[in-house]
Amino acid sequence: MPSPDNSQQHNACHTRFLLDQIADKWSVLVLNVLCENPLRFNEIKRRLDGITQKALTQCLRRLERNGIVERRVITASPVAVEYRITPLGHTLKEPFQALCLWTVKYLPQVELARQAFDQKQFEQETTL
Repeated sequence: MPSPDNSQQHNACHTRFLLDQIADKWSVLVLNVLCENPLRFNEIKRRLDGITQKALTQCLRRLERNGIVERRVITASPVAVEYRITPLGHTLKEPFQALCLWTVKYLPQVELARQAFDQKQFEQETTL
């Protein structure tokens, strides 16, 4: 039987791995576009400027494997694939919306911090 420390490390590792999978750049954006209604693969791709087909496929597979998104094959002609958020996935809506609202609200402050940092870096480089 693992010691409590080993068990906590094991859980932390799994938690970190899951967080990496659901909170990466594309997963958050994919879930955001799927929040309102199911969409076909190409519609998701059109709504996410800059995502490659490979990156979207990998992201959707990760989300599906984790039970957050479900994939449905539409057998009409032509065959299509539609993705929807599962009930488990819908539990992420509130925290992700809070995160998105935070970015909108604090983007000006973040931009100022970036400018100050870049200016400081520039000044340090020019004095060397």
